[in-house]
Amino acid sequence: MKIIHSSIVTVLAVFTLAILNTTQAQPGRFGRLRSSENADLADSKISGSPRQDSATAASQNAPAANRGRYRVIDLGTLGGPDSSNVFPARNINNRGQLIALSATAVPDPECFQEDCYVTHAILREPNGSIIELPFPPGIDATNNNSLAGDLTQNGLMGGFVENGLIDPLTDFPQLRAVVWGRYGSSATDLGTFGGNSSQVDQVNSRGFAVGAALNSVPENPDFASFMNFFIPAATRARAFVWQGGALEDLGTLGGHDACAAAINNSGLIFGMSYVNPTPNDTTGLPTVHPFLWSNGQMQDLGSLGGTLSVAGGLNVGPFGAILNNRGQAIGTSTLPGDETWHAFLWNSGTMIDLGTLGGNVSEALAINESGLIVGRSDFSPDSAYHHATLWRNGTIMDLGVAGSCQNSTATAVNSAGDVVGGLGACTDNSGSAFMWKRGNPMVDLNDLVSPPSDMHIEFASGINDRGEIVGSAFLPTGEVRAVLLVPIPGR
Repeated sequence: MKIIHSSIVTVLAVFTLAILNTTQAQPGRFGRLRSSENADLADSKISGSPRQDSATAASQNAPAANRGRYRVIDLGTLGGPDSSNVFPARNINNRGQLIALSATAVPDPECFQEDCYVTHAILREPNGSIIELPFPPGIDATNNNSLAGDLTQNGLMGGFVENGLIDPLTDFPQLRAVVWGRYGSSATDLGTFGGNSSQVDQVNSRGFAVGAALNSVPENPDFASFMNFFIPAATRARAFVWQGGALEDLGTLGGHDACAAAINNSGLIFGMSYVNPTPNDTTGLPTVHPFLWSNGQMQDLGSLGGTLSVAGGLNVGPFGAILNNRGQAIGTSTLPGDETWHAFLWNSGTMIDLGTLGGNVSEALAINESGLIVGRSDFSPDSAYHHATLWRNGTIMDLGVAGSCQNSTATAVNSAGDVVGGLGACTDNSGSAFMWKRGNPMVDLNDLVSPPSDMHIEFASGINDRGEIVGSAFLPTGEVRAVLLVPIPGR
């Protein structure tokens, strides 16, 4: 199955919620904040036979218990029409800080869509204050976009900014990897390896940052862009770690390109790399394997038999909570032939096939510190739909759907095992965010908002250990807003 590359209209386009609806997907479509109409799991031809949790059916048919009530907070904007949460990402911490994107009042002249505005990264503090994250010295924020794509438990942030220049090799804005200090107190430009772009994918609590940066060696643009998190590139993309000085190139597994997707507090790095420079007929890319890097050594984690084995989700990119502090890492790998793919867990030196709910494909999207994993899976080889999925201690659980919706995708899980995510288009052609608690059926988050809101919550992408939820909602006028749902005590 050939990789089909989609152009990115703008790096900072508001995340579209079509990720939850059913379409035919191609493995390997990466890109944070891209249009995601092709990001769903496809049905295909090989069925799995995982061990399913016996509580699955019971939980979906049990009477609804008290799941609490939530107060919804609109984060507003920086003067433009919209704001949005960032997904996939670690976008909320246990302090109650969260990162989001907000449109300014400045039109974006580089955007190919109508009514585009320059968008900046924001940090919301627990007291409700909104901090517009600064740009590094020497870069004018007025006409340039920024993105914070990671937030640590102690408030450090990583992402990228545009620097006002256009890459002459791609005609795409140049990006610079940035680390922000606590409360947005500083913005540090990490530079590149001599190329025209870089970005931070994740930061740990010690301030080490990882991501991808371009060097100056020409590369097949398809190969380079894939490892540059699907941002256009025409020189080699290299995985890096930054520890306060110059970028350190982590090397590769044998190919020319690699990227680093996650780092835990012990300094263990999770990423992916080409293992050779030769493209495969099935994907159009060289073989990709995930890796773990520690103390100067890169370990090849292999695959489940296919040539495309990646960190995180196959269709939503190698971002977010995909590595925990126990050293457990999650990803998705194609099977022999590259027509189907399964979620995997790397644990204690072994790649474990997490299987499916009975269909042909599955994806792992987030793991918590105790090893609970969430994502989505096809539940039948004869159905085009997929369900939110929870993997726990070797068992797989179908979290089902809510109401009339037919698709669901789990995006985050907290230490209590509470799961949030989104539902695909329902009978009224709109989706909803959901909450799932063990022993209870999935519930539409809109039904838990008190007092009822005129906003419709379409998607939930993060939940912390305090039960606070990050999501996106539509106003009656059609604008999108990043929202925070706060549990109401005693409800």
